[in-house]
Amino acid sequence: MGIPQGALALAALGLMLTASAHAQAARPRTAVVAATATPPDGCRRAVTPGISLVTVRAAGRDRYARLYTPKGYRPEHALPLVVNLHGSGATPTVQEDQASRMDPTADAHDFLVVYPQGGRRVGSGFAWNVPGTPAWSASGPDDVAFVRQLIAAVSAERCVAADRVYGTGFSGGARMVSQLACEADAPFAAVAAVGGLRAPSPCRTGPVPVLAIHGTADAQNPYDGHGQPYWTYSVPEAARRWAVHNGCGRTPTVRTEAPGVTTTTFHACRGSADVELHSVLGKGHQWPPARPGGFAPNEVIWRFFAAHRRR
Repeated sequence: MGIPQGALALAALGLMLTASAHAQAARPRTAVVAATATPPDGCRRAVTPGISLVTVRAAGRDRYARLYTPKGYRPEHALPLVVNLHGSGATPTVQEDQASRMDPTADAHDFLVVYPQGGRRVGSGFAWNVPGTPAWSASGPDDVAFVRQLIAAVSAERCVAADRVYGTGFSGGARMVSQLACEADAPFAAVAAVGGLRAPSPCRTGPVPVLAIHGTADAQNPYDGHGQPYWTYSVPEAARRWAVHNGCGRTPTVRTEAPGVTTTTFHACRGSADVELHSVLGKGHQWPPARPGGFAPNEVIWRFFAAHRRR
């Protein structure tokens, strides 16, 4: 289902779309941006750091996202942007506060994070209409177009470094990020898939740096594959297929990065588009929490992103 362990009960805390949803908290400032509008220069807008709600009018529908602006933001300095997708049945708020907890990392390293909302209602949350999967619907929301339009909308409101836009996600969000990385003129300089790396085929783009983090005891999206119809091959096989797509060397390096974490890296890739798989031994379907002095997923993801710019 894509919700991190223990978070199902928290899904109701997700992004709410009615006025009553904000009755007990200050309503975030809403930026409504028409999908067809020419974006203004986001590098000239003075804004307050913290959370705001972005509304994008796309394909005749209002689509939503939570945008986090880091502390110390200065509009004259272009910052990287990370698009962070929730899992199936979850919400942007769950992804922000319960799953990835990426805002402190954004403060520490000075980047923007936007948490979009999937276009399909699933229980108390939302899911992505992922092309090329058994559940994809041609009549459903065009989430590929929405993400592209969202990036343009955020760039209209904030000073975004166009060559440093990255994508990450958990579970169903990771599968959606995998698909976005394979779209023609892919919107991301690099991607990181947590609990959901796939290798879509056909892949209509050039080399893309890819990082994956996955628990070896994941029962929802099994590490060794043989899961639901959308999950047939293993996570190591997904990484291998990306390595082939990126023209990497055939033999990866394998090392123990931290206790309980094995890192497999394919090097010598076209365009320096390395592929990394971080296998978290014995862990299930979750965005692994950081361990003091040990494996820190968000730091690993940011280090990988920071090493790559769109070519």
